[in-house]
Amino acid sequence: MKRHIVFYTASAVGLLGAHFAQAQSTQPAQSGELEEVVVTGIRGSLEAAAEIKRESVQVVDSIVAEDIGKFPDPTTAAALQRVPGVQVSIGNNNEIVGVLIRGLSDIQTTLDGRELFSANSRNFQFQDLPADALARVDVIKSTTADLIEGGIAGVTDLRLHKPFNFDEPTAVIGARANYSTNVEEVNPQLSVLLTDRWNTGIGELGALLNVSWSETDYSRPVTYAPIRRSTGFRFNQPGFMVQNVAGGVNHYGTYERPQANAAFQLQATDELQFYADAVFTGYRSENQSAFVETQFFNSPATGLQDLGDPSGDCFLARVGPDGLNPNAVQLRAGNFTVQTLCNVNNATFTNATAFSSAQSRDQETNNYLGAFGTRWEGDRLDLKGEVSFQDATFEEEVFIVDIGKRIPVTNVNSSFNEGGLYDAPGNPLGAADGMYFRNGLNQNFNKSNGDLLAIQLDGGYRLDSFITKLQAGVRYADRGAEYDQARVNRGAPGGDLGTLVSSTGLGEEFYASMPGIPRINGGQSMLLPNPDYLRSDAGRDRLRQIFGFGPGDPAYQPERHFEATEKTSAAYLQASYEFNVGDSIIDGVFGVRPTRTERTIAGARPSTTGVTPLSADTTDTEVLPNFNARWVISEDWQARFNYAKTMRRPNFDSLNPGIDYIVATNPNVINSGNAGNPELKPQISDSFDATLEYYFKSGFVAGGVYYRDIKDRVINAVTAEEIDGITYNISRPRNVSAAELQGVELSGQMFFDFLPGAWAGFGVFGNYTWADTEVTGDDPLKGFPLQGVSEHNFNAGLLYERSGLSARMVYTYRSKYYDEDITGGNGLRPIDADRVNDPSYNPIWLGYVRAAGRLDMSIGYDISESVRVDLGGTNILGSKYRSYMGESFFNRDYRYDDSIYTLGMRVRF
Repeated sequence: MKRHIVFYTASAVGLLGAHFAQAQSTQPAQSGELEEVVVTGIRGSLEAAAEIKRESVQVVDSIVAEDIGKFPDPTTAAALQRVPGVQVSIGNNNEIVGVLIRGLSDIQTTLDGRELFSANSRNFQFQDLPADALARVDVIKSTTADLIEGGIAGVTDLRLHKPFNFDEPTAVIGARANYSTNVEEVNPQLSVLLTDRWNTGIGELGALLNVSWSETDYSRPVTYAPIRRSTGFRFNQPGFMVQNVAGGVNHYGTYERPQANAAFQLQATDELQFYADAVFTGYRSENQSAFVETQFFNSPATGLQDLGDPSGDCFLARVGPDGLNPNAVQLRAGNFTVQTLCNVNNATFTNATAFSSAQSRDQETNNYLGAFGTRWEGDRLDLKGEVSFQDATFEEEVFIVDIGKRIPVTNVNSSFNEGGLYDAPGNPLGAADGMYFRNGLNQNFNKSNGDLLAIQLDGGYRLDSFITKLQAGVRYADRGAEYDQARVNRGAPGGDLGTLVSSTGLGEEFYASMPGIPRINGGQSMLLPNPDYLRSDAGRDRLRQIFGFGPGDPAYQPERHFEATEKTSAAYLQASYEFNVGDSIIDGVFGVRPTRTERTIAGARPSTTGVTPLSADTTDTEVLPNFNARWVISEDWQARFNYAKTMRRPNFDSLNPGIDYIVATNPNVINSGNAGNPELKPQISDSFDATLEYYFKSGFVAGGVYYRDIKDRVINAVTAEEIDGITYNISRPRNVSAAELQGVELSGQMFFDFLPGAWAGFGVFGNYTWADTEVTGDDPLKGFPLQGVSEHNFNAGLLYERSGLSARMVYTYRSKYYDEDITGGNGLRPIDADRVNDPSYNPIWLGYVRAAGRLDMSIGYDISESVRVDLGGTNILGSKYRSYMGESFFNRDYRYDDSIYTLGMRVRF
């Protein structure tokens, strides 16, 4: 049996079933005949996505499932990287994360048209929704009045399967084995979809249940070469600088992703339908970050045995009394010198202090969304009413303990293939003898919660005139957010290297061997505190006793609590229009969406007398107009122009009026804190898009330009502040920044139907995005691009589909970008000679990620009409993440992104 996806070019209603509200926004009224698109495989999915793009009133790029359980990527985030204008990054657990649309993370995510978020944030973590649950994803880049406000980057609508999309009873069972090259383990992934529809005395009833579960073991080794320090500070080698530590970390662990969704539809009459949906997504993880680090400037006993020849990379720098970049307090006091420094790539240190750290984590996410409603679809009048609700929580327990010893010899190479390479002969951290407690014990317990109740009414009326349809609607949303944290730390008993682990009575159960890091000691394993021991109640209490804490988990601290309530009322009025110009057609929509938000947010700050509560009430009102036009020039050619005013409300944690800070126990970690700003205003963007598209029998080509002018851009900046005589780097958000984005998007696909025989099964597809972004306004980053944005991004793919065989190979590339503003940090950096004595001058210092690409592939075969097997691989060339600070010779991180190979079977009844 084939699955049929039907596109109605004669009406706005009916795209992929009866998604009434969202279908109206993506399917304007058009003249023409009913067209049926049959989705049968990779080619079918691409053709369906092209048809959505062609018929949508907005600028939309879509991904459509090849068939039930055959979405081309494992998670929603992984699938989105194929969309023009979308950029992603890789998380510590080797998943695709960090989705940006045209350089912005301010994305409004909806699930079947309903607002969707993660915990107390405004964004949704796309990796939390397995692709097995998806029928389709729309990336809507030019919004209209009927869409929920909140995405200046755009709207990403995730669509799930519905029972009325199926003509017959259907059962689909999928099983997959995933092999990771980093952990050399095989992990399971399972999914089941069941659906049927029945004629009853009250109408036709449809029900669907979709359940999936996966388990993943992962390992992501990282070598880092952090800040550089003047060797004149301790080793009496003026004019040279080396990295202050040689370190690395292996992020490893296990996570599970359970997911379930159910849908019910009752077609009571030809016009009247009732429906109910329920969705659950979850995340369960026991994981750890295993740090190993040798510190060269923390002890006067450390010596410099050999200093290699300088690299020739020399510059003028300001140097504080500790050999680092002076902070704001030192700059104001003039407590620094100006030196010419040359970078050193190779050095050998003796008798340095080293440690291994186990940062154990226990994490759990639960996200529930439910909705029920009714729709009436008459000859002219359409009505829809819906109530939806969501509850999302995230809980995390982090327990950190460091141990270490002195290392006789450490050899450092900071520029081996654009990364660090370190060797300590004999692998001293691989043995338990002589291990001391180091730095301290840190406990960080936190939980976040977000909830939403939304009521929405929509209506539309079709007319026989220049105005073809009128739409109107109202929405009320009651949103809550809450955050609690307990964070306490204490230095090592007896001081650093003051207490032997063996003297405390801890036995072998305290130690574990971590997975090796290839660029440290040749990948040999080292000892660290056993993360499972740190997750156990008995282990935690024993360590708390050693460090002088009482038993039991720490209570949530009132000075770290904040909560918010936010009530939003919105309405919209929108009109669809259509008229002829000669033999061509111009159609589109124009409308306006007024919205008003009232919120109360409460936090606190610590003080010498206790805790001071703080609260703020804020209100914002915006009117958001839009105008969209499509010019259907001929059967093959069309052009678009779109304008919309969009908004993005600040994140709840950014609005928190409180402040929290903590003194670090590791001397190489800066004392830090965070503060919010309840006076933040929403970000406002004037958004323009224009496209030209050509569709032909076996494909299409499309090109577009876009421009975004964003006002009141919210950014976070770190400044050194002195609190009770202690200096902290405090991160605060502010509105003083603006930004401009402009770019070009090109995309296309073609199938070689004109070739003879089996050659006709080949096809190609691809897209390219040029993104030119710039921070404007009154901001220190003025003139720089936006964080996380690559100027160049492309996907290029080759596919084959014929006689039951289908294959796909895709190469995804993005150029360099910066992922961190470390201007407020203490790393040495070049300065302008004419500003050395200006205390307000601190050169911009950014962390850059080098250009990289990833190659993915899949091949499948239909054994029968019901059974399919497939083989695939992601990152099969083993692309690595490589980064640097400011100048390309300041190498920073070298991360081993995983390659994953999959073998799967899908059975459909």
